Amino acid sequence: MFSHRSLIAAISLIATLAMPATPVSAQTPANTQAWPQRSVKFIIPLGPGAGVDITARLFADKLTAKWGQPVVVENRPGGDAIVAINAVIGAKDDHVLLFAPTSTFTAHPYLHEKLPYDIKDLVPVARVTNTLIGVGVPTSLGVSTVKDLAQKIKAEPGKLNYASVTGANDLLFASFLKTEGLTMAKVPYKDTVQAINDLAEGRIHSFVAAYAILRPQVQAGKVKVVSITNRKHAAALPDIPTSEEAGFKSLSMDGLVGLLGPRDMPLAMRERIAADIREIAADPAIIQRLSLTGQVISPGTPAEFAAEIEDQRATVAGIGKNLGIKPAQ
Repeated sequence: MFSHRSLIAAISLIATLAMPATPVSAQTPANTQAWPQRSVKFIIPLGPGAGVDITARLFADKLTAKWGQPVVVENRPGGDAIVAINAVIGAKDDHVLLFAPTSTFTAHPYLHEKLPYDIKDLVPVARVTNTLIGVGVPTSLGVSTVKDLAQKIKAEPGKLNYASVTGANDLLFASFLKTEGLTMAKVPYKDTVQAINDLAEGRIHSFVAAYAILRPQVQAGKVKVVSITNRKHAAALPDIPTSEEAGFKSLSMDGLVGLLGPRDMPLAMRERIAADIREIAADPAIIQRLSLTGQVISPGTPAEFAAEIEDQRATVAGIGKNLGIKPAQ
C-alpha cells in the first residue's frame, strides 16, 4: 500500500538540493522584542483553498497590521509536505515559519524508510486551530453514514477508490480500512485540493480532507460528509457525527494546526508570537469566519502545542503498529 515511498524519497532529495545556499541565521534572544525586523513568511504544505491556507491568510492579514511588517503566505504543496518542511529548515531564518497541520510530519516515520530531514530542526511556536477533517463521499454513491460506506466497500471489494490529505490522515484511513477488513484503491494527488472535483463527479468514492475543501461541493449538493475524524463533536457542524460517534473509532484523529520555526528560535520569541496569535484568535469576527470554514479556534503556547504534537505522535504510532509499519530510524 505504501510503495510510493521511493517516489517521495526522490522528491525529498530534490527539495533538499533546492535549499538556499546561504541561509540567514536566526536572531538572538536579545532581539526578541525587535522582531520582526522585515517581512515574515508563512510556508504552507498545501495548496490554495485548503483549511490551513484560509487560516494562515486570515491571521497573516491581522499580524501584518499588528507587527508593522508584511506577513506573506507561500503555498508549497507536494512531496508529502517535505518540500515545505525543507524550505523552512533550509532557510534557517526566524522570519520563515511553517504553518501546517502536524499530521503532515507526525506520520513521516511511517511513510519513509529514512527521514529526509531532522524534525529537531523545527520547534513548536504556537497552536492555532483544530481543523475539522471530513470523510466525504459523492452524493451519487448513495451512502449517508460511515456504516453505509463500509458496507458499500465490502459489497464491492477493490472496485472503489479514495484520496486523502497527506501524512497521518492518509495512514488513518488506511488503518480504518484494515481494521474493518475493507479494500479500496488509493488515488494519489500532488495537490489534494484538486481531488474535490473528482469526488464531486464520482471519479473517486471517498476523500478525507479539511471540511473547508469539501464545503463548496457539499453546498452544491454533490458531496456528502458522513463523519468528521475529530474527537469532539463540532458545534459548527451539528448534523455531522464524529467517526467515533458513528461507531468507528479507528477513523478518529484531530486536525491539529500550528506554527513551527527553526531550531534556534528563542523561547521568548516563540511565546511572544503565541501571545499575539491568542490575542487575534479572541476576535469574535475571526472565530466566526473560521467556524464557517470548518475550523475551531484553539490557540496555545509553545509548550501546549508541543504536548499535543507528542499526543498525536503516540496515536500515529498505534496506527503504524496496526498497519505493520516499522518507524524510520
